[in-house]
Amino acid sequence: MSLTKQPTQVIGIASGKGGVGKTTVSVNLAVALQAQGERVMLLDADLGLANAQIALGTPCPYNLSHFLAGQKTLQEIMVTTRHGVRLIPGASGLHEMAGISGVQAAGIVQAFSVFEDELDYLIVDMAAGISPPVMSFMQACPRRFIVVRDDPSSIADAYGTIKVLIQDFGVDEIYLIPNGMTNQQDGQLLYERINQVCARFLGRSIHYLSTIEHDELVLSALRKHQPVLEFAPGSTGARDFRRLAESVRQMAPITEATGGLQFFVERLVGRGT
Repeated sequence: MSLTKQPTQVIGIASGKGGVGKTTVSVNLAVALQAQGERVMLLDADLGLANAQIALGTPCPYNLSHFLAGQKTLQEIMVTTRHGVRLIPGASGLHEMAGISGVQAAGIVQAFSVFEDELDYLIVDMAAGISPPVMSFMQACPRRFIVVRDDPSSIADAYGTIKVLIQDFGVDEIYLIPNGMTNQQDGQLLYERINQVCARFLGRSIHYLSTIEHDELVLSALRKHQPVLEFAPGSTGARDFRRLAESVRQMAPITEATGGLQFFVERLVGRGT
């Protein structure tokens, strides 16, 4: 294995509450990165109410419940979408999957080592909230994106998620993605409001990444079980997701392990040895 190859970049996408478009962002970012020539895998880590496969219009005969039961390997549950994105589907409607243990979460993370030479990006679509499985997966991702809408409950829950990540787990590399905004400027202003609160009360700043503007075609695409990049490639939403993907590709790669459980940690630890 060449030590000069950049390690797979892992991004966890979360939100304080449900219904803010977290899976929509995850799916469309994955499709946009793949379309820009990257090798992308999407892990649907919403283990109780997974729906990435619905948003992608991709039938999945198996999912992570079969992996955790020892019935299938990750390679066996993986499907490749028509967009070229490799998908590891979560489980939907299985209550026991929503409350997996830390050991089970660690088993999922460590199993991804089999893909380390095959991927440029791994995007991990989290469940909403701050449950122990969500926090385990978020810690295992060197970069964390928080999706937020401009409404009081979404802002409060996004801040709560950021607070837990910083104060309880000491992580950094936290980026905000305002979603459903009127324009780019309003997204920037929302970020600045939240960042000011983080700097004042948490003593840490977060990063701004990109804004996704409101576009009815994004919802229309979801109803058709398609990413908006496929359903309406000339739309505002498709433009913003392409812009988001370009911003992600411009980020300096993370090449060192930061301690604790991490995806592809073997490559990070082994670099330069």
